[in-house]
Amino acid sequence: MIQRSIAAVCALLALGSPAVAQDPANDHSLILTGVGRFAVFADAASVTPDGRGVRMRALQVSEPGFAVGDQVYWGGWSWWRFDCAAQTADRLDFASVKAGGQEGPATPDPAPPYAIAPGGDAAELAAVACAAADHPAADATTIDDAVRLGHARLTGAVD
Repeated sequence: MIQRSIAAVCALLALGSPAVAQDPANDHSLILTGVGRFAVFADAASVTPDGRGVRMRALQVSEPGFAVGDQVYWGGWSWWRFDCAAQTADRLDFASVKAGGQEGPATPDPAPPYAIAPGGDAAELAAVACAAADHPAADATTIDDAVRLGHARLTGAVD
């Protein structure tokens, strides 16, 4: 599990980032599940039953300054569906998030569900989604905070 320290929190707060207007209706419980090419956060507040499985939204934060053309992006949101008993994952869509917080339209992901491979992003997200109400404490409750933490972890500014 991710180790948290007072020093890491202090370093994170010192980094700063452009403010994002938060919609008070969006209540997030963002749990950092992994850092590789992206910093990936599971939104435990979005976990909902879906037939024999659960659905959950995940935030993928890209490295600082990630741009396509002249547009800088913070990353993007995806809805996932997990069949916890069968250990399958299905990424349902992707919606980019521009720097500043504007969310783009969702693009469906037509790939079929697949077996969850140990150690991958899907496994780390499923661990949160399938844990019922037994989630770890949130690492962030706003997109702005998740982007700051994700950028800090991706650049090595905090462990």
